[in-house]
Amino acid sequence: MSDQMARAAQILSGAKEVALACHVNPDTDALGSMLGLSIVLRSRGAQTVCSFANEPFDVPRWAAVLPGTDALVPPSTFPKEPEIMVTCDAASLDRLGALGANAGRARELIWIDHHVSNEGLGTTPLIDPSASSTCEMVFRLVRAMGGDLPDDAALCLYAGLVTDTGRFQYASVRPETLRLAAELREHRFDHTHVAQALYEDNATTYLKLLGVALHRITLAEGADLAWTYLTQADLAGAGVHPTETDDLIDVVRTARETDVAAVMKQQRDGRFRVSLRSRGGHDVSKVASIFGGGGHRLASGYTSKHGLAGTVERLEAALRGEPVEP
Repeated sequence: MSDQMARAAQILSGAKEVALACHVNPDTDALGSMLGLSIVLRSRGAQTVCSFANEPFDVPRWAAVLPGTDALVPPSTFPKEPEIMVTCDAASLDRLGALGANAGRARELIWIDHHVSNEGLGTTPLIDPSASSTCEMVFRLVRAMGGDLPDDAALCLYAGLVTDTGRFQYASVRPETLRLAAELREHRFDHTHVAQALYEDNATTYLKLLGVALHRITLAEGADLAWTYLTQADLAGAGVHPTETDDLIDVVRTARETDVAAVMKQQRDGRFRVSLRSRGGHDVSKVASIFGGGGHRLASGYTSKHGLAGTVERLEAALRGEPVEP
C-alpha cells in the first residue's frame, strides 16, 4: 500500500462529511466510482454529497441502474469550501468545470484518477495510469480502509469496471482486473440487468440517429482517420440526450480501413466535443493534449471551438504530424 493510499484511507475512515465530484459529462467509471465510494462512506456513518458540473444538471438516463443517486446534488448546492473533497476520474482541474473552484478551496483534496495525463493534483493524489479504471482504484481504497463493501457499492464499481475496460477487451485489462471483477460479482446484484441497462436499452429514436451518424462517416486516409458528427439540431430533432450517444464511437472504431476513429458532437454552446479511439497505431492522448484535452493512449477526447470544418482540419493535421494551432 502506498503512503498516499494509506493517508487517504485514514482521512476517509474518520470523516463525518465528504463532498465528492467527478468530471463533467460523466461516464460510468466517473459516476460508478463516485457513487460507489459515497455508498461506502454512508455505510460507515459519514454524510456525503456528490455532483458534477453539467449545466443544466442532467443526470444521464442510464445512471438509473446505479444505486446511490440520491446523493447527487446540482453544483450550485455543492459545498463551497468542503472540509474533505474527493474527485473521481478527472484528469485535470478543468475537467471538474465549475466545481474546480470548490476543489481549490477544500482543506483536504483526495484526487483519484487513472489518466496518464494527470500530474498528481490535490493534497492526497491517488494516480495510477496502469489501473483499468477509477473504479478499480476506489476498490483498492476501500480495501485499505478495511471493513465490508456494501452490495450497492459493488454494483457501482462493477459497472464502471466493465465499461471502462470495453467489456474487458482493452489493453488495460490485467489478470488482477479479472480477479477484481470476480470478487465484485461475489456480491448480490443482478449483473445481467446492469449490462442490459448500460448496453441494450436504446430508444428507436437513437437507433435512427445512429443511422444518420453512420451515413456521414468520412475516411481521411492520409490521416488514418474515420470520423463522423452530430449537431445540436440532430440531437434535438431526434429527442436524444447527448449521453445516449456515447457508444457511437465504439461503432465507428470498428472501421477496418483506418486506425483512428473520431466522433464530434456539438455541445449546447456550439463547441464540438471530440471523442477519439485508436486500434493501437496512434497515441490519441498526445493528439488530444494538443487541443487541451487528454485521456488514455487508445481513448481520449477534447473540446474544440473551431466549428466542424476547423475541428476536422486541425485533427487531420495533428494525426499527420503537422504543426497545428490549438
